[in-house]
Amino acid sequence: MGLFGRKPKLPPAARPALAAGERVLAWAAVGNGGSDPAPAATDGPDAAVLVATNLGLWLPDRERLGWHDILKAVWSGRELTVTVAETVAERDGYQVVADGPAETYLLRDPGDLPHQVRARVTRSVAYTQQHAVPGGSGRIAARRVAGADGLTWTVRFDPGTPVDADEVRAETDQLVAAARAATAPADL
Repeated sequence: MGLFGRKPKLPPAARPALAAGERVLAWAAVGNGGSDPAPAATDGPDAAVLVATNLGLWLPDRERLGWHDILKAVWSGRELTVTVAETVAERDGYQVVADGPAETYLLRDPGDLPHQVRARVTRSVAYTQQHAVPGGSGRIAARRVAGADGLTWTVRFDPGTPVDADEVRAETDQLVAAARAATAPADL
């Protein structure tokens, strides 16, 4: 911690290549013990960091993840575990997604980073509803994309659901259409 309990500024060497209008909200150095197979030093110019911005979360050695791309973020009090949505199919007006591998980071002096991640991921969710489909179930979600108008629609099927079955696809198409209609702004 810096003087008067304020966290020091993000070192310039650790600053990701921010887009126009993107600003840093919080950051934390990654300590030994995370999912990184060769944990980086946590001090100095080559320190691995997680950076939360108004547009998303920068993980070490990755491009920025939009807040809408994060399915789950869990804070244990020491470690932040992030599960990213992986697109498995493109459908008319929505994507079918599945959990990507969970990535866990031990954070040194986490500061406001866990709070910002939770708040931003939660704020990105505009609609979510679990639905039964033939042979299983799935969650339909509409997510706000930071810096863009409109919503991105996804469906995440529960394990064992026959995702590619014609009746599942037809039912899912109808459920997404109904959810889109229910959340569309009313014409004035």
